[in-house]
Amino acid sequence: MIIQLDSDITPAEQQQLADKLASIKFKPTNVKTQFANYLIGVGKEEFDIRSIGNLPGIRDIHRVSDAYKLVSRKWKVNDTVLQIGDDIQIGTGHFALMAGPCSIESEEQIAATIQHLKKNRVKIMRGGVYKPRSSPYSFRGLGIDGLKLWHSMAKEAGIAIITEVMMVEQIEAMADYIDIFQVGARNSQNFNLLDALGEVDKPVLLKRGISGTLDELLQSAEYIFSHGNEKIMLCERGIRTFEKAYRNTMDINAIAMLKEKSHLPVIADPSHGIGVRKFVDKIALASIMAGADGVIFEVHATPEKAFSDGQQTLNFQEADLLISRMRKAFRLREEY
Repeated sequence: MIIQLDSDITPAEQQQLADKLASIKFKPTNVKTQFANYLIGVGKEEFDIRSIGNLPGIRDIHRVSDAYKLVSRKWKVNDTVLQIGDDIQIGTGHFALMAGPCSIESEEQIAATIQHLKKNRVKIMRGGVYKPRSSPYSFRGLGIDGLKLWHSMAKEAGIAIITEVMMVEQIEAMADYIDIFQVGARNSQNFNLLDALGEVDKPVLLKRGISGTLDELLQSAEYIFSHGNEKIMLCERGIRTFEKAYRNTMDINAIAMLKEKSHLPVIADPSHGIGVRKFVDKIALASIMAGADGVIFEVHATPEKAFSDGQQTLNFQEADLLISRMRKAFRLREEY
């Protein structure tokens, strides 16, 4: 059960509500976000929802049977649309593109990528400054100094930044220099990190775990929402299966199902989804037709020289063509 409280609910009205919930053996949990105050009730007994909904101080009430409640579509029918800065919207009816290298490598690389994005009217640049790598001997990013350099150049160009945060301790140092926090697949169930991101007033792109189910992804999003942050995007980036022909199995089904299960925006990551450069465009277009609200993909001036993930990264010419095709695909889908 989700109870949305009036902003001016009185202590007496709160106590009356608490007494009522206790009488039907429902455990209440208070959740205060950037936008509203909620009370989440968990219990098993049957009751007349009107007996609670008619109490003073209550704005709205919904039954939600899902274990994840705040991110469920069962209480919020209208889709969430996120506002990033003054001119970026992400959610139903607004198609978002996020592109850039796997890793931030140098000032020259940042400048070239920004020029490429501006030419294509892409307003969000992705890139890693802290890289979780399978091998401890691989390049692991430029860290906070690289982020500060990137931020100064992106800000001057009017480009927003999305980058991965790996530890709770990094959040505060990164917050002033980024527009969107990304939680990678390996940290999708790092609940301490998710709790901490719930206390930050910044959008979070939450990637599906390497072998995670949709319910596990939604439960992870619930951690962020329940700690106060409603600005969440879900990201399908492929899962590990028995197939070895490509990096991951991109679950196109998941995009449509997540849009059915949740009101949150859904972003597709075809670069990690297949991990093979020549097929990234096809998976990106399929993701759009499946209902994705945006696509995040990897691009580099010379992928063959990239410090990481060059095998799945498009060059600028390939990205030019894909961006044009994705926008056409989105218009076609909206007409359909």
